[in-house]
Amino acid sequence: MSKRNTAPLVMLHLGLGSFHRAHQAVYLQDLIDAGDTSWALAGGNTRPDMADVIAALRAQDGAYTVETVTPDGVRQYQKISAIKKIVPYEAGLNGLIEIGADPATRIVSFTVTEAGYYLDPKNQLDLSFAELASDIDAARNGRAGSTIYAAITAILRERLHREAGPVTLLNCDNLRHNGERFRAGLLQFVEQTDDGVLKRWIDTNTTCPNAMVDRITPRPAPEVRTRVKAATGWDDAAPVMGESFTQWVIEDDFCNGRPAWERVGVEMVDSVEPYEEAKIRILNATHSCIAWAGTLVGYEFIHEGTRDARIRRFAYDYVTDDVIPCLEPSPIDLGRYRDVVLDRFANAALRDTNQRVAMDGFSKIPGFIAPTVRERLDVGAPIASVAMLPAFFLEFLQRWHRDELPTAYQDQAMDPATAHAICAASDPIASFCRDVVLWGPLAGDPLLVREVRAARDRVDAFVRAHGT
Repeated sequence: MSKRNTAPLVMLHLGLGSFHRAHQAVYLQDLIDAGDTSWALAGGNTRPDMADVIAALRAQDGAYTVETVTPDGVRQYQKISAIKKIVPYEAGLNGLIEIGADPATRIVSFTVTEAGYYLDPKNQLDLSFAELASDIDAARNGRAGSTIYAAITAILRERLHREAGPVTLLNCDNLRHNGERFRAGLLQFVEQTDDGVLKRWIDTNTTCPNAMVDRITPRPAPEVRTRVKAATGWDDAAPVMGESFTQWVIEDDFCNGRPAWERVGVEMVDSVEPYEEAKIRILNATHSCIAWAGTLVGYEFIHEGTRDARIRRFAYDYVTDDVIPCLEPSPIDLGRYRDVVLDRFANAALRDTNQRVAMDGFSKIPGFIAPTVRERLDVGAPIASVAMLPAFFLEFLQRWHRDELPTAYQDQAMDPATAHAICAASDPIASFCRDVVLWGPLAGDPLLVREVRAARDRVDAFVRAHGT
């Protein structure tokens, strides 16, 4: 009797940027290389970006190379062939919807950056964003859109129609409580479309695990392709690079099966909260601090700022003085984690740019930094060290306002008119600290204003000392 071939189950990923291809796809490749071929990836984008990369991946049948580099400069190369289907972009997202509605697809995952969720400080959808409002109107009329909520809604609506069964929606972005917050936003989006049947189906046929992801993945420079060819003999048109460090922690809440990720180093846990708080407050916020500060004194790369003793000290003191007291007790050795993070940032081989890391400050202040400020103020503790981060960002923003940044600044959550008004105010510090998008319930707090003002004086002195 012949053995029946069983097609692999599918994980559909929305957002085929460098991070997904250097992180989640690598874990699945490791599982495949270990002999477990029961799952495969498919993926595409919900926006018409990365056209050249998508075309290159399609030409290579989804295969590409990941180059990793240690802090000591040791490089390794791995061929990734876990993405079996690359979906070209089309305005109606028909290709993605078709895969997402297939019963073989059991997980839909996504990376859209922190700003792509349009959530206000109370985790309510901010309908002032024109793109979101347009997508709600499109969804009411049965059309797909470009936001993550519109894309997922279109997939789930078709899945309901075909009776394709339950599906797990897996958020892979740096968003605190990312699964819970995405689910809240999705349900609000569906409510706005007046589709009560779909909302009830989502309630009973989906789960949204929280997850924490970590690997520094700079935009691959042209020389990555050159090194890949020299090392492997393959002229890969779509390679990616990343640091050797990688981590993925996932709440084990999958409603229709999942890969055996624990076999390849993924931490499957009951709660990701201590891991995500350490990652967001220590790694992500510190990364932004170094990018903003480094840009102000003329550095182009993250490693340059990290190796600057004063900038490193600002980052070190922020974590030591204000973050660690907020997060202890923790299952993580937070002091060691801080030191490992700074060593990772000092990796010159990554050539990670300040431009990449400095983006989206209007999401990072409320998401990465404001919680530490709030918790310190709640217990009457000083905030001098954490106040340096918004002070660096404010000076960075004012240079943007004056068109003095060395590179373009991208910020999906920023309203440019509001940001220009903050910078043009008679008291920019007070105006900055009153902004509700940035600070939520802390907006206008006198202690916040006082400490950011004092920190801004220290930023000015630091910049003057560098002669910039």
